[in-house]
Amino acid sequence: MLVDALPALPAELESVKAEAESAGLPFAGGVPPAVAWQLFSTRRVLLVDVRTAEERKFVGHIPDSLHVPWATGTALTRNPRFVRELESKIGGKDAVALLLCRSGKRSALAAEAATKAGFSNVFNVLEGFEGEIDARQQRGKADGWRFHGLPWVQD
Repeated sequence: MLVDALPALPAELESVKAEAESAGLPFAGGVPPAVAWQLFSTRRVLLVDVRTAEERKFVGHIPDSLHVPWATGTALTRNPRFVRELESKIGGKDAVALLLCRSGKRSALAAEAATKAGFSNVFNVLEGFEGEIDARQQRGKADGWRFHGLPWVQD
């Protein structure tokens, strides 16, 4: 999916970025899933899934999202080419991109690495695709992209 206006930062993200800077976050900030969908579905940002190919295939993914794995395989081996692949997929370090993983933890690490590499507008999608694990060792019962009923597909 192409974005209509790069690298303009949508107004919804200006306050997120300002709050992140004042809090000392090592990336542009966190975006709730519903806001991420609203921005992505109106083609104002790119959405990058940083989960493994296996997670995307077997758990599901967001239509038209880009894929740049932060880690690969079941051992989650760190992808040493992540920053280069991200830059190539999103079209440069000034693009506005929202990163998504399972729960929001790996995507936060990926956003931090991208920011350290010179990306200026990389945000983390809070809660991730499946949400946080609960006391019953299950995901998707209280938060996450799917919990909120946002669009996704499964192969």
